[in-house]
Amino acid sequence: MAAIPGGTFWMGGADADAFPDDGEGPVRQVTLKPFHIDTAAVSNARFAAFVKATRYTTEAEQFGWSYVFAGFLAPEARRHLIDGTVPGAPWWLAVRGASWRCPEGPGSSIGARPNHPVVHVSWNDAHAYAAWAGKRLPTEAEWEMAARGGLDRRRYPWGDELTPKGRHRCNIWRGDFPHRNTAEDGYTGTAPVNAFAPNGYGLFNTSGNVWEWCADWFSPDWHAPDTPRTRSDPLGPVTGQARVMRGGSHMCHHSYCNRYRVAARTANAPDSSAGHTGFRCAYSE
Repeated sequence: MAAIPGGTFWMGGADADAFPDDGEGPVRQVTLKPFHIDTAAVSNARFAAFVKATRYTTEAEQFGWSYVFAGFLAPEARRHLIDGTVPGAPWWLAVRGASWRCPEGPGSSIGARPNHPVVHVSWNDAHAYAAWAGKRLPTEAEWEMAARGGLDRRRYPWGDELTPKGRHRCNIWRGDFPHRNTAEDGYTGTAPVNAFAPNGYGLFNTSGNVWEWCADWFSPDWHAPDTPRTRSDPLGPVTGQARVMRGGSHMCHHSYCNRYRVAARTANAPDSSAGHTGFRCAYSE
């Protein structure tokens, strides 16, 4: 884990490419107490240790299905498609038997990917793992402070250029989404949790690879008023319908979902899961 010193930082963004309903702004000064956060997302190997110790069953396994990107679907999994689509995103297929153990559906395996991030985990699954590990999920403000790596109001964890000096710094969709991924950054799907250079705080992959759950309920405007509860160790709304997700994923592309910027945010229902969602943990000093 990385020790984050706390203090005051500029949170949020005012990017012209942002999605208005996401509520990235206003850019505001937020003050946090010191905390620790995982330098990498929880891997398949670490999650497997949790499951072995607790016999935990993820929500995707309980439901019997999860969403898989059509381009990654295992050949055998085509026989396990069920009714279920995501509005505006027909590339997500509901697949019976898809789970963290079988990320691309039946016929796939994590056997060769112990150091890749666990996926198909819901917020509830992530919360259960964190409690078992003696940690918690980071607040959205903690996640963003840590993801920025000490840089002030930059677009990415390493600066303002996506590929500085032609070097790839994150795992996102390269090419024509959703039809062609050139994989010029080295990966078509997930990358190892410690791929690419870390940011200034030693954190890996806070842009791209997998979406990461945060503790907060989502709201597009709860944080807008300048009040003590929104500017000093904010915890987010007291209730809601969806939980915050941060960082973007290997499926993000500027033509569709450019949320691999460090200020970007989105949300999903706490019992939902898909093949591009994971998490990392934090704890307070």
